[in-house]
Amino acid sequence: MNYAARLARLRAALEENDLDSLLLTHLPNIHYLCGFTGSAAALLVTDSGSILFTDGRYRTQAREEVSAAHIVIVSKSPPVAAAEWLAAHRSGSKAVSLGIEPDSMTVALRDRLASVLKGKARLRSAPPLVERARMVKDAAEIQRIRRAVDVGASLFPIACQKIRPGASEVAVAAAMEFEARCAGAEAMSFPTILASGKRSAIVHGRASLARIPRRGFVVCDFGVILADYCSDRTRTVHVGRPSADARQFYAAVLEAQQAAIAAVRPGATAAEVDGAARRVLRQRKLARYFTHSTGHGLGLEIHELPRLAKGQTQKLEPGMVITIEPGAYVPGKWGVRIEDVVLVTSSGCEVLTPSDKELVII
Repeated sequence: MNYAARLARLRAALEENDLDSLLLTHLPNIHYLCGFTGSAAALLVTDSGSILFTDGRYRTQAREEVSAAHIVIVSKSPPVAAAEWLAAHRSGSKAVSLGIEPDSMTVALRDRLASVLKGKARLRSAPPLVERARMVKDAAEIQRIRRAVDVGASLFPIACQKIRPGASEVAVAAAMEFEARCAGAEAMSFPTILASGKRSAIVHGRASLARIPRRGFVVCDFGVILADYCSDRTRTVHVGRPSADARQFYAAVLEAQQAAIAAVRPGATAAEVDGAARRVLRQRKLARYFTHSTGHGLGLEIHELPRLAKGQTQKLEPGMVITIEPGAYVPGKWGVRIEDVVLVTSSGCEVLTPSDKELVII
């Protein structure tokens, strides 16, 4: 990863936003900019350089991981140490403008920083500069996501083997997660969702002790983290012979997903992709059962910009990696979701998630 180039682009963005410096506290952003993966850090970016502040637990790790930033080991809160450093090294009588990440900072920490700086720097809530940069992946990032998607895909056959009437949802999820670890995954992207029968109508129905019924949908939503990057995938299977209504319900969601994928291209807005899925479900009288956005970006985090939802004006660009995952959920009855990871290309898109999406009957 070219961390020096990323930091150079960030410095240019700071100047465009009238910021002298930026204090980063959101760990994935720090990871993106200098490679550090520890759990306690702050990265101070100024026009003259970048400094990573972390504690003694990460002395060796920081030296192994960090590129394009100077490392300072501290024995206190890294953001507070960064503010103290800035106050001590500020030159001139004019207060500098220090950007902070409001979404990753408590009010208490902001107050502490203001007290440390004592007028030597003005704190400003910065726009999501790093998150915007992270939307467009470079070739190395795309390659890592491809590998994560492939490992994630290998878990679905395990799910199909283990999903049987009477088996517990957690047992199926455990088998998938064990296979993920054996395949080299660092972790799951999120707690595995495996919701069967009436529970399939729970959008984020994490695997529970519930037993899989003799007949009904089972929503399987899962992903892995491999080489720091996430995958995400949802498939819905049916246990027992599906009724005609169940087949039509599944077919409607699949049609909506395919319509949304067909809408993915450079220049299309996130809202347009979302609208393509919603139009299909509206035509099928299922619009009120689609209760979430059509998708989201993914990379170092499972949920990143852009968000594919109504009113989102962000235009898609080549290099963006997004999920397309419409669903429909009838409370107390059933639910279906189908999700793929999609790369925006110069001419349209590429679906990175392999395998057929016809309804699997177990």
